[in-house]
Amino acid sequence: MTGLDGSAQEDGFDLTAITHALRDARKGWRGRLPCEGRAGDLDYGAHGFPSRHALAHVVETLSAALFPMRLGPSDLTVDNEDAFVAASLRTALPLLARQVAMELAYVREGCKPSTDHHDRARRIIAQVAQRLPEIRRLLDSDLEAAFAGDPAARSVDEILLCYPFVTAVIHHRLAHELYLGGATLVARIIAEIAHSRTGIDIHPGATIGESFFIDHGTGVVIGQTAIIGRRVRLYQAVTLGARSFAQDADGHLVKDIARHPIIEDDVTIYAGATILGRITIGAGSVIGGNVWLTRSIAPGSQVRQVKPSVDIETTDPFA
Repeated sequence: MTGLDGSAQEDGFDLTAITHALRDARKGWRGRLPCEGRAGDLDYGAHGFPSRHALAHVVETLSAALFPMRLGPSDLTVDNEDAFVAASLRTALPLLARQVAMELAYVREGCKPSTDHHDRARRIIAQVAQRLPEIRRLLDSDLEAAFAGDPAARSVDEILLCYPFVTAVIHHRLAHELYLGGATLVARIIAEIAHSRTGIDIHPGATIGESFFIDHGTGVVIGQTAIIGRRVRLYQAVTLGARSFAQDADGHLVKDIARHPIIEDDVTIYAGATILGRITIGAGSVIGGNVWLTRSIAPGSQVRQVKPSVDIETTDPFA
């Protein structure tokens, strides 16, 4: 429907005016962004910027290639397993390379991908592809750690198919390789896909050793520069975060400095614990639930929250 002034009207809304106002808002936003945070005034949408939808499909395809008999199609057999894996990689790796090429072009130089961008992207993805067998080995160790550490788990297959931490850690181990290779935006998008699906927030820059397990998982936060050793177990709502943010002489935040905890081997951190700053949790330590910790502790330490006073009455006070 059209209004008296010729504008598009629908259910009483002036869509033309709203559309134009949104255009003005976009222009204002792009004009205010600093040069290092944008690619000039270019905006190619899904045609020139990494696509969350495409990357979700890539990770799903790579997950099936890593665990074909469990995350692949239901009619897959051992006889055609290798053919399925090869076909999955043939689909996923070139698509992932295209997403990386768009990042290299758009974020760093503000233009559409060139032959050079595609060549650099293929080199990055070739390195990630070479790491896939090691990623599978790491994931196997994570699954085994979960089975060993959770009395409710009936099988490793149950963990693989049902536990949200598996989704989070598959995304993270793929994203981490991309992050190390220089595809930091694509890596971050993959991490946020896992975050939205599981409630587990792991920055792709975080380094995580083998046999890692997050029990339950909802609300876990692991920051960019965190380093986690081998055989570490976390429970829900654990935060490995920064205590403060350094600023330069102009008051801008200093990027990429080490500001998150180092968790050494064989550490267990129970639900609700918050560990902040570049501190070290010594090997074999146990951090109790709801602990707030901002200083390093020696190996073998046990840190507990002081027990609160609880008043329990044996009769109903409201009777």
